[in-house]
Amino acid sequence: MSDPLYEQEVALREQVLLNSVGLDIEGYKAMAPGREEKCEHFVAVFDHPKGERVVGTATLLAPTDDEPFAKVMQVCVDKQRQGEGIGTKLMIAIEARAFGEMGIPGLYCHAQLAAMPFYEKLGWDTASDVFMEAGIEHKRMQISAPKPAESR
Repeated sequence: MSDPLYEQEVALREQVLLNSVGLDIEGYKAMAPGREEKCEHFVAVFDHPKGERVVGTATLLAPTDDEPFAKVMQVCVDKQRQGEGIGTKLMIAIEARAFGEMGIPGLYCHAQLAAMPFYEKLGWDTASDVFMEAGIEHKRMQISAPKPAESR
């Protein structure tokens, strides 16, 4: 959060996700105190002549005692850059970090119904019925870490 790109990350999250449900970053933080600080923050940047610009972001919350999977949250891409594969690259980076570097057994997210095809294309499975979160219908989606290749 001390990274110079954090301010741009927050602005993008507010623009794409939070403002539409009546929140800003302070309201989001108030809903779950300490969560923002516990997350790893991933950003996709565009090398602009005036400096790096954040065009996509996502956060990763480590597993807890109650939940062995890590939670992916706040995945968004600048509306003008959607459809370019930025979200996919962010998710690949998160999966590589979680499965390859951290040894986490799986990931889950609360996907808005409109976002489910995005996760399905990446191999994620639906793991719940519809539930409401921030006034929007969601489903839990998850993916397990790939099984290690068997030695021959």
